[in-house]
Formats: sequence, C-alpha cells, structure tokens
Amino acid sequence: METTTLGRTGLTVSVAGIGGGGKSRLGQSQGASSEHSVGIVQAAIDLGVTFIDTAPTYRTEAIVGRAIKGRRDEIVLSTKSPYLKDVVDLTPEELRQGLEESLTALGTDCIDIYHLHGVAPDSYGYCREALIPALLRAKEQGKVRHLAISERFGQDTSHRMLDAALGDDVWEVVMIGYSMINPSARASILPRIRVKDLGVLDMFAVRRVLSQPKAITEFVRKAVREGLVPVDEIDLDAPLDFLITQGGAESIVDAAYRFCRHEPGIHVVLFGTGNRAHLEANIKSINRGPLAPEALDRLKRLFGKIDSVSGN
Repeated sequence: METTTLGRTGLTVSVAGIGGGGKSRLGQSQGASSEHSVGIVQAAIDLGVTFIDTAPTYRTEAIVGRAIKGRRDEIVLSTKSPYLKDVVDLTPEELRQGLEESLTALGTDCIDIYHLHGVAPDSYGYCREALIPALLRAKEQGKVRHLAISERFGQDTSHRMLDAALGDDVWEVVMIGYSMINPSARASILPRIRVKDLGVLDMFAVRRVLSQPKAITEFVRKAVREGLVPVDEIDLDAPLDFLITQGGAESIVDAAYRFCRHEPGIHVVLFGTGNRAHLEANIKSINRGPLAPEALDRLKRLFGKIDSVSGN
C-alpha cells in the first residue's frame, strides 16, 4: 500500500481510504450483517488501508468502532458532524453533543479528522460565525486533532462553498468531489489548496455514472446534446473504452480511481464497498500508476470544462 503525508497535518496515510457512506455503507445498504461490515473494515486494514472515514449520517460509526477495537493506533480516523441540511440546521450545542456521541460510538477519546459535514454555499457564513468557535474548543480540549470541512458536492458541483472556506485558515483537511467527468476542482480550488498545504480527501471518484455502462452512455449522449462534450472526440456507443485500449486501464472503474489518485494535490481517494473482492480490486486500482498521457489529454478535451455534474 502506498502512503503519503496528509498535507500540513503531518499524518501518514494510505492513498486508499475506505468510507462508511456512499451507496454501500459497508454493505449495510444491501442488508449485510454488522459482523460482515466489521469484517470488511478489518480486511481493509489488513490490506494496508490506514484511513477510515465515516459519519453519524451513514450509521456506520459503531461498526467502524468495533472494527478498530485494539487497532486504533494503526489508523487515521475521520468522522463528521451531524449533517447540515439547511442554512441554520446545527447549533453549537448540537455539534458538541454530536461529537460526544461519535467518540462513544467509535470507542475513542480523540478523532483525528473531524469535519463539518455537507456544508452548502449558503450555510458557510453561519458555520464561520457559530460553529467554528465550537470546533476550536473541541480541538483545545483534545477531542479532535485536525479540523476539516466536506462540501455538498451533489448540489455544489462547482465548489462554491470551498471557494469561501479557503478564505479562512482554520481548516487543515478538505473533502472534495473530483472525478473524470467533473474535474473542475483542478482549476478552481486545488491550486489554492496546494498553496495552503491542506490535506485533500477525494469523494465521488466512482459513482453510478462511472460504474454502470448504460449510465456512462446516457451521460455522454446527454452531454453531447447540451454541447458540453465535443462529438467528434467520442464514440457514442463506447464513450470511455479508449481508457482501456489506449490508457492502459483494466476497466473504466480502474481508470476512474487512477485518474483521481494521480491528480496533484489529492492525498486520499475514498471508496465504499461491502464486498471483499470489490475491496481488493479498488485498493489495487488506487495503487496502480497513472493513465497513459494520451488518454489523460483526451479526458481533458472531453470533460475538462464540465462543472455541473456529480455522477451520482
């Protein structure tokens, strides 16, 4: 397993990080038992994964807590505040209470990376005034090591919230949406993030669009109709097969993970799974080398101007 330093946190982390959310929730969304999900997390650790991300909203904190019992010093643990559904949807007291509940569920007295979760652009001003002071107090108390913020990428695909958040120096880690079909962070926020030496966690590397052939084709045809993708650059019946024939990828999913892994400024590529074979395949992809330069150039020509999709 390749490792890297998570920006100015100084933490050494695996480049592949397992997430407790997404469509799978460690298999919970497919009806897996808690024991099965605990086993998936433990298998990931055995394979060298040292970064684990969860959240109260995912309802997998207790599973992660069971999985890391006796192995806490082997991993960097990331979790989040209660989800900010609306502009003013979380009081400082609710944030404090949520943190305490996370500490209990995870079976630890300190969380390495603690995020404000799913912050929308219109919510950030409230977060700055009301919630950042509460986060700083938690850090002073030793309950949190490093402060982070995750964007609501499904609705904020052009990173407007992070554009505002980067004006404050409190954040040490950010969670961004970044993928082959929406690489807009490359130009809009990653340069500023690198200057600040923040740790970067990548979500949405692979979601529905990039994991289902029919969804890929539908997405590309729609993008061509809307003038977002040049029709003369793409095969409408097999739009991303060039990543295998020219890019050196084993599959489109393999290409998607490798694309994100080797983007300058991204430290950890997050993935979710409830399946052991899928777990092993994702880790192998994230640890492989970059795609061929000609394939990367073609991806840039195809999707380099898109900032309006998440791929969910």
